[in-house]
Amino acid sequence: MPRLFIAIDLPDQQKRRIDSICYGLPGTRWMAAEQIHLTLCFIGEVDSSSYGRITDALSEVRADPFALQVKGIGHFPPRRTPKVLWLGLDQSEPLLQLQRRVEAKLQQSGLTSESRKFSPHITIARFNNPPLDKVAAFMAAHSLFELPPFRAEEFHLYSSFLTSGGAAHTLEASYPLRAK
Repeated sequence: MPRLFIAIDLPDQQKRRIDSICYGLPGTRWMAAEQIHLTLCFIGEVDSSSYGRITDALSEVRADPFALQVKGIGHFPPRRTPKVLWLGLDQSEPLLQLQRRVEAKLQQSGLTSESRKFSPHITIARFNNPPLDKVAAFMAAHSLFELPPFRAEEFHLYSSFLTSGGAAHTLEASYPLRAK
């Protein structure tokens, strides 16, 4: 059974720019540039009948294209030992609306949504007991990191398979953003 998630991809030039800062922290597993994305919704493992309902539900999502801007850096969990390093996004009501529409269509198709609140971010690394002083220094050095805005014109359904080197993502379907 595949593990599924829904995401917006970043343009290749932005992925390369992000990849250019991904080094220099011991105990860190950096995301490969080709796997950098903005997750809208993690679905998890599904069977074949659920897969069909998901693809049908996603084809019904309507939203206009919109601009997004990568801006800022942080980690999860906040105020505790970091497990995930992320880049933030400038506040975007169209992004929040798209995410809510995706969740609503999935719920209408009988799927339960994630219990945690949507927090737009781009995971760039996972930690395994990193030196906290080096994480703090890295975050301070990149605290003003930002990229030019880009236009989100579609979202994607991905499958994810866990391997010894991390997750491998496969594009399952793409859904263009178009007028409501």
